[in-house]
Amino acid sequence: MSSIQLSARQKQIISIVQQQGPITGEKIAEELSLTRATLRPDLAILTMAGYLDARPRVGYFYAGKEAANLVGELLKKALVKDYKSVPVVVHTSTTAYDAVVTMFLEDVGTLYVVNENGILAGVVSRKDLLKVAIGHPHLQGVPVSLAMTRMPNITTIKLEDTMYDAAKKLISAQVDSLPVVKEAIDSQWEVVGRVTKTTITRLFVELGENIE
Repeated sequence: MSSIQLSARQKQIISIVQQQGPITGEKIAEELSLTRATLRPDLAILTMAGYLDARPRVGYFYAGKEAANLVGELLKKALVKDYKSVPVVVHTSTTAYDAVVTMFLEDVGTLYVVNENGILAGVVSRKDLLKVAIGHPHLQGVPVSLAMTRMPNITTIKLEDTMYDAAKKLISAQVDSLPVVKEAIDSQWEVVGRVTKTTITRLFVELGENIE
């Protein structure tokens, strides 16, 4: 690392990044009550000197941090709302047969079951549908509600939660998918997305590439 003489402001920047990084240039400028343009030369000097590093979509981080620690910090800053995917839903009136077809066509392992108002009523997995199929060979006449796990026994995640929270919930609940929800009327939940183990894996790979 370079031994250049740092200004008081540059030392402040390093301190902010050490404590809050990864952090965007806009956020650093806000912390110092400066404009982004005023701060740009300092950030360039600190980056070229090796004090800071920067990655697209991530921000600035202290170059002395170990990669493993940095990935952990990034996971705790990544929000569900920025990484969720589109939920695959069926209605409570859907038959188990149609649920199987939807699962196959959408290539997913979990479906979210909603009522006529779009409120989360249950979750059904491949395993759930397989259990029903064993006992009911004619799935066309079996409602999906017979196979699903019902509220409130469903593990959910919210938009403002972190991907680290989502990963912990996936492991703790031993499920492959979490419905992303936002509160509707009467303390009920509307499904607005999903987070799966694949989502977590993709994020982990993205973060790993960003710090290489």
